[in-house]
Amino acid sequence: MVQAVEGCPNVCKCSRKSGLEKTEVNCHKRGLRAFPSNLPPDAWILKLGENGISDLKANVLRLIPNIESINLERNAIKSIHPQAFSGAKQLMLLNLYGNHITNLPVKGFQDLLNLRFLMLGQNQIGILKPDMFARMRNLSDLDLPLNALTTLPSNAFKHLIALKVLDLSLNRIQKISPKAFTGLRQLMFLNLDNNSLKTIPAGAFGPLRSLEMLVLDNNLLSTLSLSTMNGLENLQELYLRNNELEHLPPDVFRNMTKLSQLALSGNRLKTLDGNMFAHMPDLKKLHLHDNQWQCDCNIISFVQWIGQTKATLSPRDALKCLSPPEHRNKSLSSLQVNKLQCPA
Repeated sequence: MVQAVEGCPNVCKCSRKSGLEKTEVNCHKRGLRAFPSNLPPDAWILKLGENGISDLKANVLRLIPNIESINLERNAIKSIHPQAFSGAKQLMLLNLYGNHITNLPVKGFQDLLNLRFLMLGQNQIGILKPDMFARMRNLSDLDLPLNALTTLPSNAFKHLIALKVLDLSLNRIQKISPKAFTGLRQLMFLNLDNNSLKTIPAGAFGPLRSLEMLVLDNNLLSTLSLSTMNGLENLQELYLRNNELEHLPPDVFRNMTKLSQLALSGNRLKTLDGNMFAHMPDLKKLHLHDNQWQCDCNIISFVQWIGQTKATLSPRDALKCLSPPEHRNKSLSSLQVNKLQCPA
């Protein structure tokens, strides 16, 4: 049984399941220009997506203290008052995807002690400051893709001690401070796909002791070192596709003994040391196609490893020599070691 509800905004639809003192308010795509003021006091889900709301004033949630979920995606929100979410201690999900937000108010979310999911993708946020996420000790998922971030400053996420998922893809990040990820000891998934990273400072990933999946596809990385990857002992999946990697030191993945998937396709690699995979007993999938393999004496250990490994090389027949001319377009797995020679 769905009951009628008093105090419902005219253009919205409110419903309450019998036996529950909780009202769902659906104002999706109703032409609203401002956040509705007359809401049922027992509202717990608020759907306000695809309206024309342009700002969030102070205390907009004051009369609905039990609200748990608010969807404000695809509005026209430009400004958020620092006290907009004041008192919403039960709120668990806040979706602000696809608005026109350029600045987040410092400490603007500090009353949201219970918030688990914060979606801020497809806005125009250009700067992160440490206290923007103050007191958000229970946040588990922070989505910031498709914004205008260029830098990750020190302590940007230091308050987010329970964060599991951080999506920073499709920004313009060029610089990561060595202390950018301080405090993220529970983080399991970090997405930095499609940014402008040329280098990553030594130790930047150090705090990420729980990280299981790291996506660095579609950046401008030309090299990695053991110190860059320090701290990623629990990593299981590492994606480095479509960068500008030319050379990888043999020990670069030495501490990643739990790695099961490694993607290095679409780079400029000429050779790899076959011994770099020796300490990865769980390696199941390795993506290496679309590189510039130079099939001479320097690739012997790698060719020998290809012949022995049980890991899936995807796709195996796409691993082809680019040079020298006598081996061009030959599959790496078909090469005979005694014919791989270096110029005298």
